[in-house]
Amino acid sequence: MTSETGNGAQVRTGVVSLTTDYGLADGFVAACHGVIARIAPAVRVLDVTHLVPPGDVRRGAAVLAQTVPHLPTGVHVAVVDPGVGTTRRGIALATPDGILVGPDNGLLLDAADALGGVTAAVELTNPRWQAPRVSATFHGRDVFAPVAAWLATGAPLGGAGPAVDPAMLVRLPEPVVEPRPGGFTAEVLTVDHFGNVQLAAPAALLAPLPARVRVSPARNRDAIEAVHGRTFGDAPVGTLVAHADSAERVALSVNGGRAVDLLAARPGRLLRVEEISTTDPAFGPSA
Repeated sequence: MTSETGNGAQVRTGVVSLTTDYGLADGFVAACHGVIARIAPAVRVLDVTHLVPPGDVRRGAAVLAQTVPHLPTGVHVAVVDPGVGTTRRGIALATPDGILVGPDNGLLLDAADALGGVTAAVELTNPRWQAPRVSATFHGRDVFAPVAAWLATGAPLGGAGPAVDPAMLVRLPEPVVEPRPGGFTAEVLTVDHFGNVQLAAPAALLAPLPARVRVSPARNRDAIEAVHGRTFGDAPVGTLVAHADSAERVALSVNGGRAVDLLAARPGRLLRVEEISTTDPAFGPSA
């Protein structure tokens, strides 16, 4: 099955992926699967995650953007939608390597960039592609899932609704990344299941720093020494390690532990990573 991307290209859309904050305790995810199966029974549905913290659009956007480049080309539905039922738009975005469907709240655009950029955008207004009765609180089931299913059957993007200027789509604020001599300050972007802390800083900012660095809250002089390594095992057990993660961002981990607990970090907090001065009495001389 194929669907028009908006720039004349056709992409295979035999796959629909789902990324949500719905959790696993209720029937919300199954309802979305069911809607897709009723419309497009041959389509394969991949669950990226349904454990995005409730309403955490930034976390959802990061997970989506870091995952979709590794999925088959298809239709990617994301629902982290604290504004459901308000005037926020539902949208579908075409890219050179797939289609994204979800709320216009900034959730989709980093993923669109990861797939080559938005080539066309539409607002989801066609009632024939939605549930006969749309709940004000469950657009994942009643709007986004059926639209994704129709697109996965090869229906054209324009069938979902009128075109939207991509420049007018909602973007999340850029996370803080401030390079400085001997280090950088960066916002905590996400914390994963293992307690690893991902910073918004690209890995290139960490690369020139020495084998020992200090990590501290940006507004606090208290700091923790970290090994600048390639992987968790480059640091002794229980020791903080600063490294490039699989998304090529700076990450802070504890070998055999949880960096989020050691650093008392949370998304949005600022952390400073910098080289250790040879005269810093708190850390002693470099080896």
